[in-house]
Amino acid sequence: MSIFTGSAVALITPFHNGTIDYQSLGTIIELQIAAGSDAIVALGTTAEASTISGEEREELTRYIIERVANRIPVIVGTGGNNTEEVIERSRFAEAVGADGLLIVTPYYNKTTQDGLVAHYCAIAEQVRTPIITYNVPSRTGLNLLPETMRRIMDCCETVVGIKEASGNIEQIVKLAALCPDCDIYSGNDDHVVPILSVGGKGVISTVANIIPEVMHLMCKAFFDGDIAEARRLQLALLPIQQAAFCEVNPIPIKTMMGILKLCDPEVRLPLVKPSLEHYEYMEKVLHDADMV
Repeated sequence: MSIFTGSAVALITPFHNGTIDYQSLGTIIELQIAAGSDAIVALGTTAEASTISGEEREELTRYIIERVANRIPVIVGTGGNNTEEVIERSRFAEAVGADGLLIVTPYYNKTTQDGLVAHYCAIAEQVRTPIITYNVPSRTGLNLLPETMRRIMDCCETVVGIKEASGNIEQIVKLAALCPDCDIYSGNDDHVVPILSVGGKGVISTVANIIPEVMHLMCKAFFDGDIAEARRLQLALLPIQQAAFCEVNPIPIKTMMGILKLCDPEVRLPLVKPSLEHYEYMEKVLHDADMV
């Protein structure tokens, strides 16, 4: 039940004057597909899902799935800290044709490791669509341990993968050892090749919003056996990766997309535009990369 191999873009949600800018979104989707992105992930962290209303979520999900039109997989973020609400979102995404579901660990109220097993199993019982768990302790204050992922996969056949953004390589190596049947995707753009080296299936990438071809080619080079080229690309993207996280994601990536005239850089409160110092830094990085 693998959903994809390679690079999936953690798609931004473009806004203009407070509403979703579907014209820019459509253009961005077409650029992603033309550049070789292997999948699209909608309504994740980079999409500012936490400030998108329920009605907007449904409209956005339908639009992206219809626009992509089965050319590449669409994975929809349906996670939250209310299990029943996650089930409702997941059922909707499944009903309108999502190829996969990205479900973050509960945040704020959090839970125990036993609670994580119960949470994911309750969701998996209600949908048939493959599920990728999302472990990002820096955002949620909760770490999905490798042993817990093993338990989840043992009792939930539709849980097929994990987006690992813990930044803990030792933990990810242990995960690969305990869960050889788990599709591991890097959640950090600077850890792609290290995670592929222990059996990872790819990346769910923020910087793919502006360099989709590079992310796709990095993964392709690795899987084609050209490890030196994969390593070269991983190291070469470091300046862009650092710029993309100089402030809270997705402020920088949307700012850079604005500089590249891909969309309005608008974000929703509580996010705000970057400092002038960081704006000039991002502009220089893009200029040095011959992107502007």
